[in-house]
Amino acid sequence: MNKTVLIVEDEAKLRELIADYLDAEGLAWLEAANGDEAVAVFREASPDLVILDILMPGLDGYDVCEAIRKQSDVPVLFLTAKSEEEDELLGYDLGADDYMTKPFSPKLLAAKVKALLRRSETVRSEPPETEGACIVAGCLRIDVSGREVVLDGTPLSMSPKEFDLLRYFADHRNIVLSRDRILEHVWGYDYEGDSRTVDTHVKRLRQKLGARADWISTLRGNGYRFTVTP
Repeated sequence: MNKTVLIVEDEAKLRELIADYLDAEGLAWLEAANGDEAVAVFREASPDLVILDILMPGLDGYDVCEAIRKQSDVPVLFLTAKSEEEDELLGYDLGADDYMTKPFSPKLLAAKVKALLRRSETVRSEPPETEGACIVAGCLRIDVSGREVVLDGTPLSMSPKEFDLLRYFADHRNIVLSRDRILEHVWGYDYEGDSRTVDTHVKRLRQKLGARADWISTLRGNGYRFTVTP
């Protein structure tokens, strides 16, 4: 796998540990010790994936992720000591693809990196959507090619993964979807995370759907069902 990973972490020993595991997987890597350096390295080197700490000198990880998303859709994996659900939700809202908290398993981190890279490569190799293709469900309109969502005439801001999840729901209306099935089709069959990722994104989607949040119903022990009502 001829890919380059940018490690953004202010602790030198931790950067070295992560780099060792990436070396073992045959991945090239770059490093940055703070947010400002990370943005500069990213713009110059265009890495294929970013491992990103949040609490750093200068720009924090949220700022860095926001800067990256203005110019690229490369996978971003937050690796941080911030473990509150609100922190994770904010990370996903800014466009993160995955979120790990410290202390962490370096082996699991490396597995997640490889899975994200494979998923990214698969997405890039898929044929482009037909121009103008859209999904219409009641007052919901999903512009597939433009990756835009309009609800009741109002555009909704969506992170990349939120968009993918909502599109998957809209394509499978009135069908009970297990968390494992959602993970397989939205995150990729080789995703190394757990079902909490789905729950976190569903919670965020419900917040953005507002008065239509009940379109996504939870079936305890079975998963979710997306039903569009008037």
